[in-house]
Amino acid sequence: MSTITNPFAQQAVSMDTNTSPAKPSVTPGEAHATFANQLKNAIDSVNKSQVESNEMTKALARGEVDDLHNVMITAQKASITMQTTVQMQNKVVEAYKEIMRMQV
Repeated sequence: MSTITNPFAQQAVSMDTNTSPAKPSVTPGEAHATFANQLKNAIDSVNKSQVESNEMTKALARGEVDDLHNVMITAQKASITMQTTVQMQNKVVEAYKEIMRMQV
């Protein structure tokens, strides 16, 4: 019989039993690299969805694909991911401007 484990519950138990002072598990340099990798992966994912949508649309135009529904769904997914990416970029720029307006 398999047991379902909850990683959050395990983390809570380990936090309760850990009485030593908290040490950062990730250095700033590692955090920068991790963030950069995640950002690159997200941008690659958006690009992949755009390319897939373009390829399916071209295949539909050439008559190679008969399933209009899947082509439209793929196009909508690509559109939504692009809109989400643009909104995230706007929020990042807005946060940066807000930080720059702070008085020291």
